[in-house]
This record gives sequence, C-alpha cells and structure tokens, in this order.
Amino acid sequence: MRDQRGFTLIELLVVVAVIGILTTISVTVYHNVQSRSRMAKAQADTQMLASAVGAFQAHMGQMPGALAELSVAQTNITGQVAGPFMAGDPAPPAGWTYSYASGGPNGYTITATGDSTTITRP
Repeated sequence: MRDQRGFTLIELLVVVAVIGILTTISVTVYHNVQSRSRMAKAQADTQMLASAVGAFQAHMGQMPGALAELSVAQTNITGQVAGPFMAGDPAPPAGWTYSYASGGPNGYTITATGDSTTITRP
C-alpha cells in the first residue's frame, strides 16, 4: 500500500472555514471596542467641559457664551482674574462632534454626538 502524507481537501476546507469564522468574530469585537473607546472619551470630555463651565460660572457669576471663553483668563466684575479654566478645547473622537449652548433650565447644555449616540450634560 502507498504511504499517504498530507491533508485531504475536506480537512483544508474545514481549517479555512474555522479561520474565517475566527477572523469575523475578532473584527466585530475590535470594532465594538473602538466604539466604546470613542464613547468613553466623549463622556470624559463632556464631564471635563461641564467642570470648566462650573468653575467659570463660580468665578464670573454667569455662564460662558462659548467654550472658547474657558481657555483664556477672565476678569470678573470685582477685578479678580482667574483661568484659564481648561487648557484648550478637547478634540472630539473620530466621527463625533461637541456642541455647547448657554441657557435652558440648567444654565447650559453640552452635547456630544457620534456613533449613533448622544451624550448631554448637565
């Protein structure tokens, strides 16, 4: 009888199918991890912005008109200088946008939108 070595075609097809399934699962998990990472960064950024707005409001007695006011020193009506309240505007994650609006029942709204998700503070 002949000495047979190697794999059959069926064995090779099964191995290729298993590798394909594992690749699909890993790509899906990787995409989900990236999405959660972007969302976590947006949550952290909106929390930092809300803290800076609170510090600005405590010093100035009013809400900032724009986020750009948080990254420069401000003088209140008593002549006290404070700030900047944050180093600069945070860069949103890829595919996300940040917006700020003063007014409303809480005095301001910070909104982060992206990845089919909206985060609103306060």
